[in-house]
Amino acid sequence: MFNLRKYKYDITAVINGMDAIDKFKNNTFDLILMDIMLPDLNGFEITFEIRKIEKERNIENPIPIVAITANTLDNERDKCLAAGMNDYLSKPFTAIELYEKINQFFSNK
Repeated sequence: MFNLRKYKYDITAVINGMDAIDKFKNNTFDLILMDIMLPDLNGFEITFEIRKIEKERNIENPIPIVAITANTLDNERDKCLAAGMNDYLSKPFTAIELYEKINQFFSNK
């Protein structure tokens, strides 16, 4: 994450799923990098809650969520997309791969 700060991204890190949901409820973000394996709620559960909050608030443009996971099973990407995430990046990845993934959501800004 510190590499992202070098490129002028504002970063908000969380330590667990409940913290992620609370931060989402009370802040505005441009993108979420969602770790699938967190201590209390997993990335699928967190994404479900975020999408539910967006519907309740009638948010027209849902926040992009990119899954970050070490699981490289063939169907993992499909599971992430089906859960409401917008894209997927498997670990390990390079800084360049991460920047490219992030920038595809902001190419028109």
